[in-house]
Amino acid sequence: MAEFTFFYNPMSRAQIARWALHEVKADYEPVFVPWDAKPAALLEANPMGKLPTIIHHHGGHDHVVSEAAAVCHYLAVIHPESGLLPDLHETADYFRWMFFGAGPLEQAATAKMFGWEVGPDQEISAGFGSYDRAMGTFDDWLGTHDYVCGDRFTMADVYLGSHVDWGMMFKSYPETPNFLAYAERVRAREGYKEAKAIDNALMAEMQKGGGAEQ
Repeated sequence: MAEFTFFYNPMSRAQIARWALHEVKADYEPVFVPWDAKPAALLEANPMGKLPTIIHHHGGHDHVVSEAAAVCHYLAVIHPESGLLPDLHETADYFRWMFFGAGPLEQAATAKMFGWEVGPDQEISAGFGSYDRAMGTFDDWLGTHDYVCGDRFTMADVYLGSHVDWGMMFKSYPETPNFLAYAERVRAREGYKEAKAIDNALMAEMQKGGGAEQ
C-alpha cells in the first residue's frame, strides 16, 4: 500500500495537494473523484466530499487530512527531510501568511470571482476587509521578499504560490509585477512542473471524454 491515498480531481484545489506531494516526494495512490459520483471511501473519510483529501497510512492507523493548507503543512511535517518546514526565525512569517492565504485572501478572491460586493460599512465585519486591501497586503510583502519566508522556498509557498498562480489565471488576483514575478519563481520548482504536467494531461484527457487514472 502506498503511504498516502490522494483523492483528487484535476479541476480543483487538489492541484495544490498534488504539488505538495511531489515536493516531499511522497509515495501516493491517486483516486479520481468525479463530481457526480464521489466514491464512498472519500465520503467516509470526509463527509463534505471536499478536495483535496488525503489519507496517511501509518503505523497501522489511517490519518485523514483535508483543507489544502492543512494538507500542505502536514506533508512538510511528515517529511521533514524535504526541508520545507520553516526555521525558527521563519515560523512567524510561515504561519502568518499560510493562514492569511486560507482566510482573507481566499475570501477576497471568492468575493471577486462571484461579484460579491462588501460596502465600506461592512468591511469591519468581513474577514478580509476589502479586496484591494487584502490583495495589496500580500502584494506589498512580495515586493520585499522573494518567498513567503524571505529568500527560501518553504511549504507555505506551495499554498500561497498556488493561490497566486491560479488566481491570476482566473482573474481573481490582479496581475501585479510582484505577483507575476513570484509566480515565475514558484513555477520553476521541479515539484510544480511534475505535478502540473500530470494535472494538465488529465484535464486534456477529460476534455476529450476519456477517464482519469493518475
